[in-house]
Amino acid sequence: MSYGHSTSIVFFGSGPVAAASLEFLAKHFSIEGVITKSVPAHHKGLAPVEELTKKIHLPVYFASTKLELDNLVNSHKFNSQLGILVDYGVIVSQKAIDSFELGIVNSHFSLLPEWRGADPITFSILSGQEKTGVSVMLIEPTLDTGKLLTRKSIKIDINETTPTLTARLIELSNNLLAEFIPEYMDGLIKSKKQPHPNLATYSRKLTKNDGVIDWKKPAIQIEREIRAFQGWPKSRSTIDGKDIIITKAHVSGSKTNQLDVLCGDNKYLSIDELIAPSGRTMSAKAYINGYL
Repeated sequence: MSYGHSTSIVFFGSGPVAAASLEFLAKHFSIEGVITKSVPAHHKGLAPVEELTKKIHLPVYFASTKLELDNLVNSHKFNSQLGILVDYGVIVSQKAIDSFELGIVNSHFSLLPEWRGADPITFSILSGQEKTGVSVMLIEPTLDTGKLLTRKSIKIDINETTPTLTARLIELSNNLLAEFIPEYMDGLIKSKKQPHPNLATYSRKLTKNDGVIDWKKPAIQIEREIRAFQGWPKSRSTIDGKDIIITKAHVSGSKTNQLDVLCGDNKYLSIDELIAPSGRTMSAKAYINGYL
């Protein structure tokens, strides 16, 4: 595997996944600058990427919209031939892309054209698929339609949650960027079109309301939601007049002596672990003993 490169890059990213990626890239590439979104006024403290730039002393620039990004690339000339974008959350214009000789590379956490859009990791768990992966592509102004430099798949474990799968995909993404970015910059690999673009699927941003459990759904779908929504928005319900967050559950054909709920497909969801109204995480058995 080829690590490090003499030519600098500009990094685009905002969320915690971006921060983890930047921390890795800063060890293997020269970072000319970091472009991130401004923290909203009502948020306390710094966003993960901005915090990291201060910690490892990287120049940081702010652009929270497409127009702000256009203004930034107009007013500041970066010397880097390439931008790398991970978890940025801003549509990038052709003008911004063209300001880099080699364009902007995005590491997207799905096997494109599957799960284009804002939340591919969660939707890969929600859909019950057996594998996902990372696609490294050259971005276009349209949503996740760019040509691929490489992509690699991993198996989704049956107990996978969004936080555990995210951690695995960050590691895979880091390895792919370290290996293929130097080769792309040296002209050793060519981009190719995404396969079967007519079969593209789209994820969306979750809302807090997605976390409210609808017990009319099939038990298997609710079980997937509990794993997929583990980080946010979490799976919430009111049982026996008490508000709880369910963190682990399994599908059961019949009622056991645990905390079971009959779902829309006449199967039971057996709750294994939950966060009680007190905020404490406990087993279903401990909850029954303490609350019911």
